[in-house]
Amino acid sequence: MTIPASKLIELPSRRQFCATLAATASAVAFGPATLAADSKKKPRLNYILSSAMYGYTALEEILPEVKKTGATAIDIWPKVHGNQREQINEMGLDRFAELLRKHDIRLGTLTSYALGPFKLQKEMHVAKQLGGDGVVLVCAARGPRDLTGDDLKSAVGDFVEKMKPHVEVAEATGCTIAIENHSNNLIHSRDSILWFAELAKSDRLGLAFAPHHLPQDSDMIAKLAGAVGPKVYFFYAQQHGKGSREKLPQNEMLTQMPGRGPLDFAPILLELLKTGFQGYTEIFMHPVPRGIPILDSTAAITEEINRSRDYLNKCLEQA
Repeated sequence: MTIPASKLIELPSRRQFCATLAATASAVAFGPATLAADSKKKPRLNYILSSAMYGYTALEEILPEVKKTGATAIDIWPKVHGNQREQINEMGLDRFAELLRKHDIRLGTLTSYALGPFKLQKEMHVAKQLGGDGVVLVCAARGPRDLTGDDLKSAVGDFVEKMKPHVEVAEATGCTIAIENHSNNLIHSRDSILWFAELAKSDRLGLAFAPHHLPQDSDMIAKLAGAVGPKVYFFYAQQHGKGSREKLPQNEMLTQMPGRGPLDFAPILLELLKTGFQGYTEIFMHPVPRGIPILDSTAAITEEINRSRDYLNKCLEQA
């Protein structure tokens, strides 16, 4: 089903939109299901830990924290948010792979905003060496901004077309590309997310769904998540809170974290559950300035992440 641009003012029902996507989304695999589709099982999230939460802390210190946060995998960030991707270059792939084995975790994601969507191919080959099938590369969709209607649909279609050679490499390497609805990029608004979810047919190209960059209306975000859920391959558990652009007192900065700020994550997670969400969930926030740890010690950061994890797990109890 193609949704006319004139109809994008109203969100399609979850059933309508999911019917469009089901045939292309079901083959994506990321390891354990993030939210169990079997009603007999307790719904759960498949957590991944962002290295950027710890600033420029050494990987040797971060990796032992992964399991402490209930995560199974690490998301590696480059400068300026973190420098763990650069650390891997310095230590070499073999040494990093050894550290992953030592702590019994896997590489789940290489966050690649600096490279952008059209320079990911080398990273995909690195990901294959380090993690095998299922590594997600997250970036934003560069392109024209503030488009609407047919112009927006056309621009999103052009972007998807340009991604085809990169999707082919993703298929060959077993990786998946997840495009975040990031502000000041082509894919950022509700309508652009809907068009992308419909036009991106490959099961190796999907969404990194970020409530932080959407209007902070839980019901609207939940309806959107329900509509595009089969194409959500990565979920940022982050809200806008008091913002992430200006230096704020620590307690205000932390309002980006789930359970700290006003955004209700329960209906959002419920809608993802209904679509059989299969991706990673990352508890996340941006410090100011970028590149510093979100709190003063590694132990305090892990404790704060677990505080948000407890909140999200309680949200799942409503499912």
